[in-house]
Formats: sequence, C-alpha cells, structure tokens
Amino acid sequence: MKVAVVGATGMVGEVMLQVLAERNFPVTELIPVASEKSVGKEIKYNGKTYKVVGLETAVSMKPDIALFSAGGQTSLDWAPKFAAAGTTVIDNSSAWRMDPTKKLIVPEINASELTKDDKIIANPNCSTIQMVLVLAPLHHKYGIKRVIVSTYQSITGTGVKAVQQLENEYQGIAGDMAYKYPIHRNAIPQCDVFEENGYTKEEMKLVRETQKIIGDSSIAVTATAIRIPVVGGHSEAVNVEFASDYDLAELRALLAKTPGVVVQDNTENYVYPMPLFAQGKDEVFVGRLRRDESRANALNMWIVADNLRKGAATNTIQIAEYLVENHLV
Repeated sequence: MKVAVVGATGMVGEVMLQVLAERNFPVTELIPVASEKSVGKEIKYNGKTYKVVGLETAVSMKPDIALFSAGGQTSLDWAPKFAAAGTTVIDNSSAWRMDPTKKLIVPEINASELTKDDKIIANPNCSTIQMVLVLAPLHHKYGIKRVIVSTYQSITGTGVKAVQQLENEYQGIAGDMAYKYPIHRNAIPQCDVFEENGYTKEEMKLVRETQKIIGDSSIAVTATAIRIPVVGGHSEAVNVEFASDYDLAELRALLAKTPGVVVQDNTENYVYPMPLFAQGKDEVFVGRLRRDESRANALNMWIVADNLRKGAATNTIQIAEYLVENHLV
C-alpha cells in the first residue's frame, strides 16, 4: 500500500504518521508531502528516514491512498489531481465536506456508504466527530429533535502558532499572535471567521455536518464555539432534546457499548471526562449524563476527545483501514 501524507510536517500530519505506525497500517511505501519550502526536509517513520516531496512529484508517484491535512485551498487544487491519477484521497480540511457529491465519514456511523467510486472522501470537523459519535446511537434509539452545544476547544485546533502563543504568554515572552487577543488566562468566543448570520464557521460546521453524517436534516442544531488555553483536546457541553422519553440507566448502557465511546460518569467519585486525560487517546469520552429538568425528554452531557487524534488523524486512518479491509482501494 503506497500512502502519501499531504501536510506531513504540520501538526495533524505528524499525528497521522504516528497513528499509521501505531495501528500497523499496511504501508509499503510512504510518501511524505508538504509545501515547496519543506521539500527535501527529512522525517522519520517507523525507524526509517524519508525525504519530503512536493505535490507534483507525489501525484506522479501514484499513491494508492493520499491522506490530506494541508488546508482547504490545497485540497481543492490538488485532491482532484490525485483522484485523476487513481489515488483515493481522504481529506481532513473543510473543502469537500458539504459537497453533495462527496461522502462525509465517521467510520463507526456511516462507513458502509463508501464504494470504490469514492475517490475523494471528506473527514469531518474535529468538534463534529466527537459529538456525532455520541449522538448517532441516541438518535437511532430515541430520535433527536434538537441539539444545543457549547464547545471549549483546544488551541491545537488552530495549529503550532497558537501553541507557541500560549507558551510565550505563559512565560511572559512577546511573539507572534495566532489570535487577536491573549489566550493565556482567557476564553475567546470565536473559532474561525464569522459568517453573515453572526455564527462562526466552526459553529455552522457543527450544524451542517451533524445533519449530513447522521443523515437527517430535521435535527435542529445550534452552537457556540469557544477557544480556551488547553492543549489536550476539545470539550463540549451538549443538551439534547429527544422525540421520545428515555431511561437514563438504559441510555448510559447504550453509550457504554457504542464502539469508540467510553462512558466516564461517576460523580460520586469525581469521574468525568477531561482533556487532560483524553490527550493521546483515540476514544471519545462522555460523562455528566443527567436529565434536563427544565424540559421534557431532554438530556445534558459532557463530551471530550483529543482533537488531533479521533478529531482528525485517527478518524482519517480509520477510513483508510475500512477501505483496505473492504477492498475498496
């Protein structure tokens, strides 16, 4: 299996390489790809050293799979070129997610939609992935009418520059700013740019992508996305209103047997999900499960996941694993 990692020197690209190695993905030839300024740099993978190549070179090498994490414009420009060369592209940017001709995949939910004809496959937004993995089984059982979500998102979702900004501020050093305001000791109620409706792109991704992945445009979703000075992962306070009533113990048991989900819900012993403990893990953690006493058939919960792993790299590679296992590539 000849595998290209496009954006191999970036934060998500580095985690992709790590996850490929950890999961023993059948890589027979690795092609690390990055922008022209990184061409010729060396990266290590599974004990071997590889030189970074440019996009044109990578296309000419005709990889079986290309894992993209190099930004939306790069994906729009280059994913079709890889696809035309026979490569199956799994794209981590927002470029193709809402394209009606492209599948938006969380493997535990809708991998069965994939066919050999899908040459460009979209990986959802990090904050969407962790939420829908919990919502999907609940929707199937109880029917979701409405979701209200507030996210508390790690600076790693912005990238290396944001991590450096926090480190600089923590140490009292002046430096480049990834955000318009200090992030140390702060919470910034803006993730991505604002759309005309007053919501940010990140907030609208949670709305649109949730409906597409679960396959039900009737689910009403409203979101507020907040950036906080945390490294380990994204957290979400989620309120769900169901069409039918539920038994809390039954609901908890349903989530406990959902693949990829870990229930941490024992308040007597202070057990609940936190980004500090989600970092480096592939599961989505859910806790603080409790009935919303202000509204019929409604539930409150707290969902946490490492946004660089299940929220990006791991989900991408799980899609690739499904393609290989089912002879779709």
